[in-house]
Amino acid sequence: MPGTTPRERAREQTLQDITRIGREHLSAVGAAALSLRAVARDLGVVSSAVYRYVRSRDELLTLLVVDGYNELGEEVEAAVASTEDPREQFLALGRATREWALREPALYGLLFGSPVPGYHAPGEQTTIPGTRVVLCLVSIFGNAYAVGKLAANVVAPIGDELSADLERIRGEIGLEIPDHLLARGILAWTALFGAVNFEIFGQYGSDTFTDPAAMFEHHLAVLAETAGLSVA
Repeated sequence: MPGTTPRERAREQTLQDITRIGREHLSAVGAAALSLRAVARDLGVVSSAVYRYVRSRDELLTLLVVDGYNELGEEVEAAVASTEDPREQFLALGRATREWALREPALYGLLFGSPVPGYHAPGEQTTIPGTRVVLCLVSIFGNAYAVGKLAANVVAPIGDELSADLERIRGEIGLEIPDHLLARGILAWTALFGAVNFEIFGQYGSDTFTDPAAMFEHHLAVLAETAGLSVA
């Protein structure tokens, strides 16, 4: 990397190696059983050498969480950038999320599955990478609304308390869309990840759908319609 010293490059390479081996162990033994000693063994160094870079199992988990969020974010952002139509962007986001989850089920489980006992992700390290996908989704809805491609029909009333929450969220993410459209976008976000979770974590059962991808595509289309991203 330009502008870095050999020592800095060596440190970055070692962290990448630790993360790579950590991901392999995550797939093999699960998050709760991760061991820095086992990572050091596969790295070919004594455990004290690894502790100079990663001081605990929790720090290793954080490395994996940040790596996973960024990898998913990069793939989603690239998929969304492949088209300019808001509805197609939403579909691309959903497909990229599912495809990455199917390819990296253990890492997806770490990010979106059951919490690891005793581990609390540090927000100062994980919040920015962890919000890449939802901010990408937000930008789709914001752009669609700005160009008149987000249907504005109101289907349910929104009370004052919820409206205040939505106003705060709108200010935090810099999005200028009405309450009912923001609420609908949040529904699309949670339902999208719910659909992926059901497939990744086997909650449909092993023989419910012969073609899970077809079920997911149907769900995506329904979510796009629900969110107001209708076919032009």
